[in-house]
Amino acid sequence: MWVRDRPDGLWCDEDFADWYPRDGRPGLSPAQLATVCVLQFLLGLSDRQAAEAVRCRIDFKYAMAMELDDPGFHHSVLADFRDRLTEGDRADRLLDLALARLKEAGWCASAPRSAPTPPTSWPPCVT
Repeated sequence: MWVRDRPDGLWCDEDFADWYPRDGRPGLSPAQLATVCVLQFLLGLSDRQAAEAVRCRIDFKYAMAMELDDPGFHHSVLADFRDRLTEGDRADRLLDLALARLKEAGWCASAPRSAPTPPTSWPPCVT
């Protein structure tokens, strides 16, 4: 069973509400962008490769709860999302939320994490 199979997923768009303005045209799902960033990191993909995977790979579409015919997004969206992630303590809050939801689902131990893992420690992605 994947985390995506949980009714609320690992993240939901409401978890990112304070990251974006309330007016204007709605953007891409921040929960989906967070998910693709994790997949990108785990698989060592560049932004272009990750965006292409979103367009073409059924496993990415499944993990992101996308329709098979969803056209995806431009690779530059990932860099913009990571920029938002580096503001304040957002990365830590996102990780804490993910760990809490994984614990609720019984997928990981309840031990607290020992040190913050800022997104700046992630290897830079080549675009």
